[in-house]
Amino acid sequence: MTKNSFYLLLLISVLFTSCIPMKDLVYLQDKSSSSEQTNIAAVEAKPYRLQVNDVLSINIKAIDPKLVAIFNTTSNQNDQSVQSESALYFNGFTVDDHGNIRIPILGEMNVIGYTVEEVRLRIEKKLLEEYFKSEANLFVTVKLAGLRYTINGEVGSTGTKVIFKDNVTILEAIANSGDITTVGNRKEVSVIRQTPTGVQMHNIDLTDVNVMKSPYYYLQPNDYIYVKPLRQKTWGTGQTGIQSIGTIITLLSLATTVYLIIKN
Repeated sequence: MTKNSFYLLLLISVLFTSCIPMKDLVYLQDKSSSSEQTNIAAVEAKPYRLQVNDVLSINIKAIDPKLVAIFNTTSNQNDQSVQSESALYFNGFTVDDHGNIRIPILGEMNVIGYTVEEVRLRIEKKLLEEYFKSEANLFVTVKLAGLRYTINGEVGSTGTKVIFKDNVTILEAIANSGDITTVGNRKEVSVIRQTPTGVQMHNIDLTDVNVMKSPYYYLQPNDYIYVKPLRQKTWGTGQTGIQSIGTIITLLSLATTVYLIIKN
């Protein structure tokens, strides 16, 4: 084998091993052999059951606002649309270590393991039984104060983030964080979740359309997402063919320069 043939073979080998294939970058691919339209029955988002440290936003309204003013926090008396994330945190109702929240006048109420709809019905029932008549036309709203999650690894923007939406998918959370970088491993995204029975960790493949069947497709409050890097990042040879060729040319130029210096 001539020297030129060796260099050509080396160049081709590096290109094939360093470039990131398109199939590693595309989300939700149908990996079955069928070319027909894919119909996926996505898993339904189960009603979330409250846990310790969750923050609730509770708003109580009636025909006469003065009747319910004492039950609401300062932030709830103002325009809900202008509340900031910090306002919801400080003025919301945090589930304490015993699973309770403290509501003005009503006192402590245990909410651990309940859904927000169940909490709403309990508050409404207690108000009607102890403080109001049905003529007051009470309207009680209970929501999670945003879905908070933490994301780290190969994404555009890491950190703890909040999305003000009831059901959030992992793809929405990643998009909200600037998407996965080119060197992020979409096939091994880790989700760490706190449950009443302990911490669970699961890896999911975002390049497979069947990820929508996973119970981790929909996020829960305080989920932690970690996107691992691809091996190409460690090698540092480039993410595309052009970058890889540039790296090889640089190395060959450096080797040639060193050789000429030593020879002379």
